[in-house]
Amino acid sequence: MPQKIYSSILPPLQIPNESVFTHLFHSNDPSLVGSFSASLPAYIDASTGTTLTRGQVKQFALELGYGLRTHFGARRGDTALVYSPNSIHWPVVVFGAVAAGLRCTLANSAYNAKELAFQYIDSGAKIVFTTQDGFPVLRQTFQQIGISEAEADERIVILSPSLKWARGPDAPRSSDTAHLLELADLLGKGSLLTEERFDGQDANETVYLCYSSGTTGKPKGVETTHKNIISVLKIVRDFFCPFYLNDKVLAILPFYHIYGAVKILHYPFTQGTPTVIMSKFDPVQFCAAIEKYKINIALVVPPVLVVLARHPAVDQYDLSSLRCLFSGAAPLGAALTKAVNGRLESKRTNGLCLFTLQGYGLTETSPTTHIQPWTGSHKNGSIGLLLPNLEARLVVDDNGEIDAEEGKPGELWLRGPSVMKGYLNRPDATKDAITPDKWFKTGDIAIRDHEGYFYIVDRRKELIKYNGFQVPPAELESVLLAHPDIADAAVIGVESVKQATELPRAYVVHARPEEVKLESQKQAFSQHVKMWIQEKVARHKFLRGGVIIVDVIPKSAAGKILRREIRDRAKEELRGRDPADEDVNAKL
Repeated sequence: MPQKIYSSILPPLQIPNESVFTHLFHSNDPSLVGSFSASLPAYIDASTGTTLTRGQVKQFALELGYGLRTHFGARRGDTALVYSPNSIHWPVVVFGAVAAGLRCTLANSAYNAKELAFQYIDSGAKIVFTTQDGFPVLRQTFQQIGISEAEADERIVILSPSLKWARGPDAPRSSDTAHLLELADLLGKGSLLTEERFDGQDANETVYLCYSSGTTGKPKGVETTHKNIISVLKIVRDFFCPFYLNDKVLAILPFYHIYGAVKILHYPFTQGTPTVIMSKFDPVQFCAAIEKYKINIALVVPPVLVVLARHPAVDQYDLSSLRCLFSGAAPLGAALTKAVNGRLESKRTNGLCLFTLQGYGLTETSPTTHIQPWTGSHKNGSIGLLLPNLEARLVVDDNGEIDAEEGKPGELWLRGPSVMKGYLNRPDATKDAITPDKWFKTGDIAIRDHEGYFYIVDRRKELIKYNGFQVPPAELESVLLAHPDIADAAVIGVESVKQATELPRAYVVHARPEEVKLESQKQAFSQHVKMWIQEKVARHKFLRGGVIIVDVIPKSAAGKILRREIRDRAKEELRGRDPADEDVNAKL
């Protein structure tokens, strides 16, 4: 049976074979960086207003690249790890490392020492950029993997709160990190004459390593190439929110996530649009920044839209400049879209429409594959249209031999130049994810309407998606089983309408059931487990959906957890209630 292959409504684009740095910064005119004036602002620190022009970013990046080579002896293909919240340091660090020919692995700034150690070792990192606040965790990381303090200190670069190097406000060094190298110490010592080139087939070399968790519980390094990134930067343009002269983009999404890294750190730069950087999302500061900087476009996730639909800060600031809210990383419901648009448009002083749109992608697709264009804003709930240069299938069977009929659901398979090179050091996982004819299996169930708009309706993968972050149940289960009072455990995701995301929910069997016979005892133990695990995992893995005490975890004869059965029972337990409001202690 022939494959039913869908393509974009737009023709394919030419994708250059070059490095990310070359693509962003190259120009034959010294007054330009890329296609825009070197004097234009590129990145702005929201809290201080400190601004880096396009020319400064390029110069600082080439200086850092020189410093990495001369001070650390870094070579093409070496890996640098970035462990930091958003800051104005990020473009200099990432683009400087890329200019020197390095790979960058981007670590969640909420990781604990154990989680960070895994990524550090697996990625083969040699240099680590972190903040003063991140240093204690990094110190523990090196201790856990047996690296002495003296040796560890030779691998660390501190991203100081001082912005004097960027002509911003100064700040004193912390006594704990005063002996360590700072980013500013690597600047101004010399400069690369040109970036490391990745032309032709070299464009298929890895440039970024973001980590994606699988159902096995072990995170996998996604090898994203120069060509993967450039492909996305090229193909999103015709469907993405249009960027106009003097626009500004607000950055609240973490740069360590592929969504924030590509769509905020990289894409606005290709459009000559300044990016205003916030270290994290705060409702009041978010609204204040929109008013202060006259923000036109903000990239968000659904939980941020939940806040905008309800938070009083929306009434305290003028958000009229905002033209587009673009949501990704998790499904966006039609009801939430309508609520946000209704509230914000009722307070606008310029009478202009606000478009709240969404897209779809995965770390493995670099990330964006679908975008809901502003002309398709009436398609509420849709992830939009397939981007140019990509192909899609909706597959019904496990072997990819049967495609879904028109309008019927199937697993979304994707093929094209933005699909990852593979999983680092995991040929087995790569083989499972990518077919011999280059189809990537997303694990998401989708339908396509007659106008070419796609809708995600379910997910084959067991992964829980909390605020766009992947939470592998098996990893949490392994942590829970390390508790001396837990005999067995299973974790699922439960949908919270109020928070517009899935919440991890655990079912546990007490090692001594007689100690939790009373309801009060169950509730006390549930709260204990919720607090206990917060010391073991990153924040996005907290058991916000509750901890439920049960007599037994349902399993198949082969010992596989019957998650569907648990999910069905959870729906009954939560009928009429939101898991964000309360924990429901019920037996299976």
